[in-house]
Amino acid sequence: MDVTSLVPVPMAAEGHSPLMPVLSEVILGLIVFAIVFFAIRKFVVPNFEKAFAERTSAIEGGLASAETKQAEADAKLAELEAQLADARHEAARIREEAREQGAQIVAEMREQAQSESSRIVEHGKAQIEAERQQALTSLRAEVGTLATSLAGRIVGEALEDDDRSTRVVDRFLADLELHEESRGAGSDA
Repeated sequence: MDVTSLVPVPMAAEGHSPLMPVLSEVILGLIVFAIVFFAIRKFVVPNFEKAFAERTSAIEGGLASAETKQAEADAKLAELEAQLADARHEAARIREEAREQGAQIVAEMREQAQSESSRIVEHGKAQIEAERQQALTSLRAEVGTLATSLAGRIVGEALEDDDRSTRVVDRFLADLELHEESRGAGSDA
């Protein structure tokens, strides 16, 4: 193969070079390009700019709205946290008051029980003392009758005189109590 056949030969016969474009095609291409450029610039670019501006304003408005909503949410959260803290403090105060009232009620009930217990003990003591006095009186009467009867047998005379029998019984019981006291004092020492 020949190298010279691969190199293009200028077409001198036809009158134009394959490297040079045809002038009419260049002018027509420039006119079409200018028409398309001006049409795009007049009709398409403003619509794109308008869409971009709308989108930008929508995004900015959305961001501003989101920031506003976030600020409102933060304020509401802070308010709710403050209310929750107040509620916790109030609950703690109520619990403390309930504890104090409970302790006061327990103290009052304890005091009432103590006074009721003291009253019952005093009433019991008084009742025991009354029964003791009654038993002592009854016992004195019985001992007096027995002592009078026994003394009458021992002495051999009737002691039916009330004054005399009362003096004898009182003397007998006094001697008996003196004897009991001397025995108690002797055992304590």
